[in-house]
Amino acid sequence: MSRLPDLEALAIFAKVAETQSFSGAADQLALSKATVSKAVARLEQQLKTTLLHRTSRRFALTDAGRSLAARAGLMLAEAEGAVSEALDMSVTPRGLVRLAAPMSFGMAYVAPALPQFLATHPDVSIDLHLSDEVIDLVGGGFDCALRIAALEDSSLTARRLRPVNRMLVASPAYLAQRGRPTHPDDLNRHACLCYAYMPTPDVWRFSNAAGEEVAVRPRGPLRANNSDALTASLCAGLGLFPQPDFIAWKDIADGRLETVMTDWRLPPIALHLVAPSSGPRPARVTALMDYLARTFSGPLWPGDTVGR
Repeated sequence: MSRLPDLEALAIFAKVAETQSFSGAADQLALSKATVSKAVARLEQQLKTTLLHRTSRRFALTDAGRSLAARAGLMLAEAEGAVSEALDMSVTPRGLVRLAAPMSFGMAYVAPALPQFLATHPDVSIDLHLSDEVIDLVGGGFDCALRIAALEDSSLTARRLRPVNRMLVASPAYLAQRGRPTHPDDLNRHACLCYAYMPTPDVWRFSNAAGEEVAVRPRGPLRANNSDALTASLCAGLGLFPQPDFIAWKDIADGRLETVMTDWRLPPIALHLVAPSSGPRPARVTALMDYLARTFSGPLWPGDTVGR
């Protein structure tokens, strides 16, 4: 049977190569410099090759040393990740979680839901970032995000929480003055408000149960980068807009808005919980993601039938 690799020596050598110093590796690993030196010498003896040249003024890896350092570094990172994951699974969630969410949904539903989570997990803190822009989770250092969209394939892990229904709405006064559209082509004769972050803001695509598909180019007096910002203008009778159900439900229930063209639908979208897929997930992130999934998979407003 072949000997097992000297994993300790490989890990120590990876730190030596990373820090370009025996002393630096010893400090990071909380070992003596002699222990670090002996581990590298033991590895060289086992491999029967020189891994580095060192003088009082110069430190240089040999070709064999550079090749081994790359592999040993990956091994060390994987081992540290495995240990971290195991520790996180066995301890109380603690630390900072950076969460991104759409502005309107975040203000109406996410922010009010967080106090209960924070009361249950007093060692966790949350940095909540609200924006309708698609945030680069990895580049922005976010742990997870809520997104309302038809998600494209990506390197992120995604959990679908609930459908989001977009309803074409207008005020009773607008409909009394301009008439009630019954077909997407009718919108060419109407004022349409626009949301800048729709997948195709300059083209609205509708379909019906019969499989018909119609595209229209909306024109109107107002364009905004937040759907909620259009509500006042909708209620004031400035035009029509396909408002998400989680925003429009209250104005519809109170009679300020009415739905039209109910047999036509825009492409389906949904609320998703997304997170970077690489590396172990800390317990604090898992706890928050599980809480958000439970909270937003059920009814959120009076008359909401999702999850029932």
